[in-house]
Formats: sequence, C-alpha cells, structure tokens
Amino acid sequence: MKTLPSLCFTFSFLLVAATSFAQTSVQSEQSITVGESIENSLSADAVHTYTLELKEEQFVHGFVIQESVDAVVTIYSPTGEKAAEFDASAVGRDSFQFNTKNAGTYRIEIKPFKEDEGEYSIRVEVVEPIATEPAARLNQMMVEYTGDDVPGAAVLVMKDGEIIFQESYGMANLTYDVSMTENTLHNIGSTSKHFLALGLLLLQEEGKLSLDDDVREYIPELPEFEHTVTLRNLITHTSGYREFINLMVMTGRNISSNLDIDKIIDIVQRQPELQNVPGSEFNYNNTGYALMTEVIKRVTDTPFDEWMKKNLFDPLGMHNTVVRTRSDQIVTNRSTGYSYGNNGYEEVTDLGGAAGAGGIHITLDDFAKWIQNLNHPVVGTPEMIEEMTTPYELKNGKSTGYGLGLFIQDYKGLKQIHHGGGDMAHRSMFMLFPEIDAAIVTQSNLASFNGAIPNRIADLFFGEYMETNEDSEQEKTLASDDETEFEYDPKNFDLLAGRYELSIMPGFILTFDREGDRIYTQATNQPEVDLTATSDSTFSLMGVNASVTFHLNEDATADSLTLHQNGNHIAKKIDFTLAPDEMSEYTGRFYSDEIETTYTIELKDDELVMQHFQLEEEMILDPTHKDQFGSVMPIQTVEFVRNDEGEITGFNASNGRTRNVFFRKME
Repeated sequence: MKTLPSLCFTFSFLLVAATSFAQTSVQSEQSITVGESIENSLSADAVHTYTLELKEEQFVHGFVIQESVDAVVTIYSPTGEKAAEFDASAVGRDSFQFNTKNAGTYRIEIKPFKEDEGEYSIRVEVVEPIATEPAARLNQMMVEYTGDDVPGAAVLVMKDGEIIFQESYGMANLTYDVSMTENTLHNIGSTSKHFLALGLLLLQEEGKLSLDDDVREYIPELPEFEHTVTLRNLITHTSGYREFINLMVMTGRNISSNLDIDKIIDIVQRQPELQNVPGSEFNYNNTGYALMTEVIKRVTDTPFDEWMKKNLFDPLGMHNTVVRTRSDQIVTNRSTGYSYGNNGYEEVTDLGGAAGAGGIHITLDDFAKWIQNLNHPVVGTPEMIEEMTTPYELKNGKSTGYGLGLFIQDYKGLKQIHHGGGDMAHRSMFMLFPEIDAAIVTQSNLASFNGAIPNRIADLFFGEYMETNEDSEQEKTLASDDETEFEYDPKNFDLLAGRYELSIMPGFILTFDREGDRIYTQATNQPEVDLTATSDSTFSLMGVNASVTFHLNEDATADSLTLHQNGNHIAKKIDFTLAPDEMSEYTGRFYSDEIETTYTIELKDDELVMQHFQLEEEMILDPTHKDQFGSVMPIQTVEFVRNDEGEITGFNASNGRTRNVFFRKME
C-alpha cells in the first residue's frame, strides 16, 4: 500500500547503523531485540518474520528502511491475528507503532510489495509501558518525528488561557542541522485565512469596505459576470471563481514558482463564466483570499503584509509573525519543508501566490497570543469573532459549516472551531474549543505528517469534557487479543467487486477485487490496499483510518457504497466499459485557449492515456460513463464534447476546485 488521496499517511526516512544478517529461505523467522538493526534482502516471493516478546500494555515503535525494495510491514498478535499493516512509501523509512494488550510473542512480518525485491533494514526503536499522563502519551505519539535526522513537528495545547503543553520535535532544517525549537517560524498554510478575515472585519468597522460590496468596486478590472461576486462570497468560498492553484496545475506549471496578484487577476479575467451562482455552492477556493490581499492593499494604500503587521500582529505583541508574499522571500528562523522522493527526503519549495490565502509564518508563542485574542479580543471585538465563527448559509438555506476563514463543527459533543493548512510540504492544524476555553495547534515540516494527531491530542487532554471517551486510532491500532475476527468467505466478495465512483469527487474511482483469499481496493492510478471483512457488508482498509460499507441488494450484490473517512461519502457502482476499438475516437491533441495548454490522448496497451509535455507521468483515463473518464491530478475528470454530427470537438477538464476548462480538439 502506498498513498490514496486523503486516505492514509506516510512516515519518515532515517538512516541507521545496522548489523548484517542474511536470510536465504523464502520464509524465515528470527527474534529481534530493542535497539537491534538488521539488514536483509527480500526476494520477490520472500516473507521474513521477526518475533518480539512483549508484556501487556506496552507501546512499540520501530521502522523499516527501504534501501532498494518496497516492503510491507504487518503486525500479528500472540493469537496469530493480523492486527495492523504499514506501507506508506516505496523508499526510505516506513514507521510502525502499536500498543499491546496481552503479553506474548508478537510477529513483525516483512514482505515485498507486488513481488518487488531488494535490500532493507529493520529496527525496533522503542518498547516501553504505554504512558498514562497526557504529556507523556503525546510524546510517544510524536516519536517518529523525533530525532536529529528527521523533519520535525511542534505542538501547543492551551487551557483557560494558559499554555499547558508546548514541545518541538525533530529538525527544522536537515541541510544545516537546525533543530525545531520554540523560536522556529512555522508555515501555517491555509490556517492563515482567518487572520485575513479579522483584518477585513477591522476595515469594515472603519467604514473602508463592506463584505457585501461587489469585489469589482475595489478591483474593477475583474470581469463582469451575470451574477455579482461580493467580498463575502470570496472569503466564504462561494464566489464561483476558478481556484488558481488547481488551474495552474493543469498547465503543467511548477506551482512553487512565484505568482503575483496580476497573474491571479488575469486568471479570473480569462474565465469564460462563473462555476456556480455566487452564494449557492461551497467550493474551497484560494483565489478569493488572494484577491482579498489586493483589496486590503488598495483600500489602505499599504501592502498587505505591512498592514497586517501594523494593525494585527504588533498590537498583540506577535513580533515573530511574518506574511510571506513570495516563495523566494527570506524568512529568518523558518522551517524548511520536506517530502519523500526516490532518494529519501527532498526539500520542497512553498507555493507561490499564497500571501493571504496561506502565507503566514509564526512561532507557537505568537500563536498562543493570537488564540488569546480570539477568546478575549483586544484587536477586534467579540462581535467580530462571533461573525467569523458563524457558518455561512447558502441560498438554499443549507449551512456550509464554514464561517470567515474557519470551519465550525461538533466534535464529541463540543463545538470545534478549526482550520488546517497544507503548503507543498508544511502541515498545520489549529482547533479551538470555545465552550471549555481550550485550543490545540500542531505544525510540521513533513508533507506526510499524520493528520489524525490533532484530534488524538484533543482526546488525550480534553476527553473528560467530551460526550464519548473513545480510544483514539492509535490506541486501537492493535486489536484486542480476545476479539474474534469476523469469518468471511472471500468468494462472496465477487458479488461486490467492481468500480465505484465517489459522488463528491467525480472521476475518483475505487476498484474492488479479489485474488484468492485476498480482497483489496485500489483508487484511480494508485496502489492497492488490502481489506479486512468486519461483516458481510463492511470492510476496513488495512493500515488506513478508513472503512467502507456496501449497500447490499437482496441478491447480495451492491450498486453503491459509503466510504467512511473524514465523513461519510457515497460511491456508486460503474457498469460502463469500453472496448479498445471503441477508445480510438477519443485520441488526439487538445488545446485550451483559456490556459494556453495542450494535452495529447493516445491508446496504449488497450488503455487511454493522457500526456503533457511538462509532466513526467502519463495519466490513465478510466471510463465511467459515455464520453466521461476519471483520472488523477492534474486532471481528475474528462468529459468529451460532441457536435451535432456526433463528432468529438473537445473535452471539459475538471479537478475538483476548478471545473470545465475547455480543451478543443486540434486538427
């Protein structure tokens, strides 16, 4: 298993000094001790097992270094049950961690992914009692981000206006050996949005603008569409403008390159029509926040970053907070972003054009001051905070669950106000529980940082205030030895096998299939993930915090399912297929006047593939309906257009936030 979009997380890469050991048989077993590193070689059909004697209620952390093989790590309990599986990346370090319930012999099984072969090493780093105090338990959760050769993380927890936990882990910069500390400035990405929102409310109170004004009053060069786009539409993600980052991805452009506001305005000017009637649909959109930085500049005659510093940051004593307006701008003491590549960690440049949409860099101490101001405003008023944290209501009366730069929802009986941030590699999460005066901030400079951690922290520190005190995902990683796994005949899965398309993300297809006793799913252009049956209709994804429920018919088939991951998402079964000879009419070269970009579609090995000059990988087009295909970023759905004679004249390309960009067929 590698990565499914939004379905799993990856781990860190770490080189270790290892002792050498060779296993030559296809199946072999040996014991491993804490602190011991073992080098080994996997053949395509090999299975290596390492046994570990453990006591009850212990926390275990280790990792596999994939030198030249993509290895799958599976944990088995003393009763022989498959309890957890890890395979987050194809290269470098894949971490594994679990908790024991009963004492006994635990098995760590290593096998190659899809008959891969090559070298690896394994090391069990930590075996210790499961911590009972929240702070100590949190440190255990963060162990994979701890060390002098891994990208790091930082955590802030507040209660009743006081910092009750603050810690930094790992490295801010691997090149220059700089540790993550309390002085590190973190790129908080889209968590920046509510900072800008408060600035707008200050200007509204001064009478310099109104959120219900037409944006063209401030940026008149924007096109006049059939419907008026207001400032409020821009910051509630209901404008109908194209999302500039998703659009730039379609062009093949490196989105880390600088993108100034004039180019973003040009993007909107080239848009032929709105994607939706303003106020009628929520479509998360950075374009609105980028344009709002220009609105602030024009009404104040001050650059956005300078205005924010003078009017928000300095009055609150946030002297270590910076708005980064360009991806090449030097920010002293900032962390460097990292992601996995073919050679281990690789530095990643931040997005261009972020600014108000996601350009704030801040220390945790400054973030604590900001949180204090949200709870007890010195800059702004309680009424402004109330407006920011009140969900916007669409024209049809439905709530978006989003206010002004903040999401609002319920978490285990508590009101939770939050916003995440993700730049190219940096990951941020801010959450506020106003009813108990509590807050949590997590930061990381690793793209694969586990997004489930913030809620786990909330459970640890504030579980007593919640309606349910369920174990966190990490507490449930290793199944109870007393539980009996549901007995399922894999042959029954043949009735459920097939392709299912997510309704909220057309073109994103989950394929379900069986090989012998193995059942698995695979997303569009993504690796396979094994499934475990928990009933005749419900299945969990191994190593992923997700599950699916098939909606069974009387004959035990299914026409749809629900994916349970960050909510409940319906997917409908696809029965449409195309023979190779039917695919040939979709081939050709296609050009978009709007973004001045060309794609070529060819038939290769009985599959349609889409190519772009600046993209290394081809994109497979998976038929979903007549003239409709699903694929993967930068274009997730392709819908072909025909003339009155039935001839293909082009296609409309969409990737979620940007929709229906027309590409005409070239002669």
